[in-house]
Amino acid sequence: MRTLKLHFPDDALPTLDTFLKQTKEARVFRRAQAVRDVVKGHRLHTVSDTLHFPYSALRTWVHRFAHHGVQSLADRPRSGRPPKVTCALAHHLDRLVDHDPLQHGSSHSQWSCQELATVLARQTGVQLSRESVRDVLKKKTSATAVPRGGSIPSPLTSPLPRSNLPP
Repeated sequence: MRTLKLHFPDDALPTLDTFLKQTKEARVFRRAQAVRDVVKGHRLHTVSDTLHFPYSALRTWVHRFAHHGVQSLADRPRSGRPPKVTCALAHHLDRLVDHDPLQHGSSHSQWSCQELATVLARQTGVQLSRESVRDVLKKKTSATAVPRGGSIPSPLTSPLPRSNLPP
């Protein structure tokens, strides 16, 4: 494995620290953390193993940072059609679900996906199918779902019985 022969500017660490405080996207934040560790002097292989990044990806990010600065760590535009349901639209839908459907002209006291799509189109101008609304709601509930049996036990609060401990 070749050694990294890049020279970083003297203000690279303060610049990365400022960038880490300002960024809100998780992927970009993790990239900047990894690059900061390399700039601090840690080996690429160690950082990639510790933060679970592919070595080649980390090496690319470090090279981009060395040549173009922190703006090169941001996500690049992706090819293909952009998603119809943006984060802002999903957030709007989440807030809408918390309201009473009767306040929005529905004849039922519970939301249906079709009713949500209709009200969302009226409020935002974005036409979604009932299936798209269902997918957004499904992703929301799967992200906040608690596993069967209640909460996840903490290893500190629920130690193994003495009989299961190694001698």
